[in-house]
Amino acid sequence: MQQQPLINCTINGVALQVKAGSTIIEAMYENQQKIAHYCWHPGLSIAGVCRLCMVQIEGNPRLQIACNTVVTEGMKVNNTSDQVKDAAKWGLDFHLINHPLDCPICDQAGECGLQEQYMEFGKYNSEMSEKKQKKHKVVDLGPTVVLDSERCILCSRCVRFTDEVSKTHELGIFNRGDHAEIGTHAGKPLDNKYSLNTVDICPVGALTSKDFRFRQRVWFLKDSETVCNGCSTGCNVKVYFNKEGVFRVKPKRNDNINGHWMCDEGRDVYKFVNKENRMIKGHKLANGQWETELHAGAAAKDAATSLKGVSGNDIALVVTGQHTVEELEAIVSTFVNTYKTKNVYHWWNSEATASEFDGILLRGDKNPNTKGLQQVFAKHGINTKFSDLDPSKVKHLVVVGPENVPVYKDFTAKLEFFAKAANLIYMTSAKVDTLTTNKSLKSATIIPLKTYIEKSGTFINHAGVSQTFKKVTTVVSEALTVTEAAALLSGQEIKIETLNPKNLFVAANTPADQVTLDYRKKNEFTFQRGKL
Repeated sequence: MQQQPLINCTINGVALQVKAGSTIIEAMYENQQKIAHYCWHPGLSIAGVCRLCMVQIEGNPRLQIACNTVVTEGMKVNNTSDQVKDAAKWGLDFHLINHPLDCPICDQAGECGLQEQYMEFGKYNSEMSEKKQKKHKVVDLGPTVVLDSERCILCSRCVRFTDEVSKTHELGIFNRGDHAEIGTHAGKPLDNKYSLNTVDICPVGALTSKDFRFRQRVWFLKDSETVCNGCSTGCNVKVYFNKEGVFRVKPKRNDNINGHWMCDEGRDVYKFVNKENRMIKGHKLANGQWETELHAGAAAKDAATSLKGVSGNDIALVVTGQHTVEELEAIVSTFVNTYKTKNVYHWWNSEATASEFDGILLRGDKNPNTKGLQQVFAKHGINTKFSDLDPSKVKHLVVVGPENVPVYKDFTAKLEFFAKAANLIYMTSAKVDTLTTNKSLKSATIIPLKTYIEKSGTFINHAGVSQTFKKVTTVVSEALTVTEAAALLSGQEIKIETLNPKNLFVAANTPADQVTLDYRKKNEFTFQRGKL
């Protein structure tokens, strides 16, 4: 691939080389130079409507907008002169002329582009004396998004998104002048699989998520990067949480995987991570009775005892593509090398739809690591078909179940199928009530597992791209990774660290002094969501 030529320019007195065809605002962002703007977004077309990104170009008598001006060889640009600062300041004043003082109750407070731009480029004494225009508030745009028209600055980002990215064309700008408002076309609500990206790109608090609305102040949330486990695309995401739980997931830019976006389905995966949906303790069924709850490690060691000395022909393992490469390698190699069996089966919930793709991000394979699992199978010479599995002929069936249970539409039917085994050892992070109430189970052990945000590892996406991610935080301290469970099943002794409850939901990669500061705040959460 031919390398793009570079051209020379000077921005704010700094000599730079930028790619030919770059706009001034792109050149400034790539070189960490600050510039006021609202409507420009690197993932959308250029609108040039906010008029804030003014710059002075040597030899040009008028100020120009940086978003729609291409850098030329030898160009000298600045946005630090008094003339540019004045233009940005009064541009902000016009944007704020009808903006309500909703900051104390606005979900966007703390991450608001308007607040940031004002503090960086504004700080003026307004000379506007006209009354503010009153517009519609709490407008239900669709199943996921709420609009407050008074906060909207008409940057048109959301309109361009539905026109250019989702291509669903629900949104438009209606009326004229200071009566103009964002809205949906008649009979066409904002209801597409990428609708919440409009909330991400809204630079103010005009568009808010129904799921996140009024639930948290953003400055009480920590965030860490990981890889979405909602499908085989492997979008790069940020998980937002505090010591009361995980509250939202947002996309992180990766031009080679997901660009700037993620689907709405992927934003819901945080829900199965939180404690109320988790298997907290181990369980054992013997003689028709569920025994007292066990520590996960004790449950795994008990399962290992039941497998000890058993012939490889009497053991089978079922795995899903929801776990990391490292975990799958550990559990498969344990069964191949320790228990001398290749009765290992791939429970693939979406094999029939795996090749489906909506042309943006959503894929039919609802597992993040199917490719990784297939590579592990190939490495160990496993060529089994799931249809060949007959649990009634297996004395001991070990199942490493899915984390994201809602995408497994055959989940309940498969549990009934697995229950035919003489002894079922089921590993899961999800609370599975149908297991503990299943009357057909003869003998069973349930081992709690950690979710994807509680461990480091690697997912290999549909294209074979390997993505390594780090642990975000700990939600269920006693739960095991599949790697730890595999070690215990093989008879090894390992140390399992159990955290004090106050150390749960602490960012795994935050310096200790910052972690301490996190505990200054109390009453950081609400249990009631806002209602329309």
